[in-house]
Parts: sequence; structure tokens; C-alpha cells
Amino acid sequence: MTINRLYRAATGLSACLMLAGGVAATAQETPAAPAAAEAKAKKVEGRPVPETLPPIADGKGRIIFWRSGTMMGGAIGCGVNIGTERISAMGAGHYFILDLAPGAYEFNAKSEAKDVLNTEVEAGETSYVKCTIRMGMMVGRPNLSPSTAEEFGEKRKGLKYVDSDDIGAKVMPDPGAAPAGK
Repeated sequence: MTINRLYRAATGLSACLMLAGGVAATAQETPAAPAAAEAKAKKVEGRPVPETLPPIADGKGRIIFWRSGTMMGGAIGCGVNIGTERISAMGAGHYFILDLAPGAYEFNAKSEAKDVLNTEVEAGETSYVKCTIRMGMMVGRPNLSPSTAEEFGEKRKGLKYVDSDDIGAKVMPDPGAAPAGK
């Protein structure tokens, strides 16, 4: 056999294997498709910031993470982590509330680059952290920076709570949502 014939035979065989693999993968994924559609249907959109926020839990401190609804990086999410644990993710124009035990914390957000913010949580106090997306080589780069109650207050009318599929286990439920059973 010539090299060209070997190449065509190998190419034809690999194309057949890829096609067979794709069919098998599709057949395996089909039962999960209704479950994924059902999970997507259960997504609850976040509500606007209420006039008053719930009180801070006893012995805890609060951090309000927020992201303005600017066009810069609008398609990129800002996933907030403590170490490798995902806390929540925010799209443009969203916020979330995290009540934590007092102490030092290292938050990070990453895409093609990682940004780290070290902060101290104090009992009974509220801190604010803003996420912005800067230009990167391939995708936007998240940036976590300290913010103020005044800056959050100026933007609060344009913010909504993170959607239900972005709320991590440690994040407070949407304070603008009606209590369960009502």
C-alpha cells in the first residue's frame, strides 16, 4: 500500500470511529436531556434589592458582593470562591449576600487570570465587594475590589439578586423573594 492509501484508510477509519462515538454519546445523553430541561425550568430569577435587607445573624459579619450592569464583560460571569470552594457566580447587574463567622478570608475570582482579595469579617459589620471585568487576552479578567455602602447604594436600583442556579450553599437566599409558603 502506498502512503496515500494508508492515510485515506486511517482517515476513513477514524471518521467512522468518531461518528460511531458521537452516536453512542448522543444515545447516552438522551435520557439526561429531559432532566437538564427540567432543572433549567426550575431556575428562579433574582429580584431587585429590597428597601431593607434582613439583619445580620448573631455573631456573624456580612459581605455584599455586587457587580454593576455595565456592557464591559457583560457576557462573562464573575465566579466568587473561597480557595477552591465556589461561593456564587454573578452575571452583570447582580449581587449576593454572604454572612460569615468573624475572621480573615481570601476570596478569589478567575478566568484566564486569578484575582485575590483578602478581607477581614467583623461581627455585626457589613462590607462590600465589587466585581468588575477587565479586558484579557482571550476572555475578560474578573477583578474583586473593596467597595462602600455609598457605591452599592448608587447602583442598587439596577441590581438583582443572583439567580437560583448561581446561589451557593453559603449564600443567603434572595431577600427580595416572598417567604416559602406565601
